[in-house]
Amino acid sequence: MILMQTAAIYLALAGILLWPASGTMAQTAPSGTQVAQVAPDAAPAAPHRPGRPLRRLRIYPRYEAEPDVYPRYNPGPNAVRDCTADYVKEYRPSGTVIVPRMHCYWRPG
Repeated sequence: MILMQTAAIYLALAGILLWPASGTMAQTAPSGTQVAQVAPDAAPAAPHRPGRPLRRLRIYPRYEAEPDVYPRYNPGPNAVRDCTADYVKEYRPSGTVIVPRMHCYWRPG
């Protein structure tokens, strides 16, 4: 029942929109009317945007390259990495979980 009412409303709206208005006639331009057109060689330039000038960024070179590894210092010759690993509890919204953790440091070899 609701489907038939909705379909009837849509058909009524479509009929109103498609029904031609009475008394309308097409208009034509009189023969003495001229249409203004832009000449092909007088194309408009890009509009000037007033305001402050663009900001220039200064870029300084890096004289000493930093290593992208940890540690950022030189551990020295014959250094040994000493690591300890264990499991720890982490409390998360889904529940407590056990995850592995590792802690490392450099010691002289």
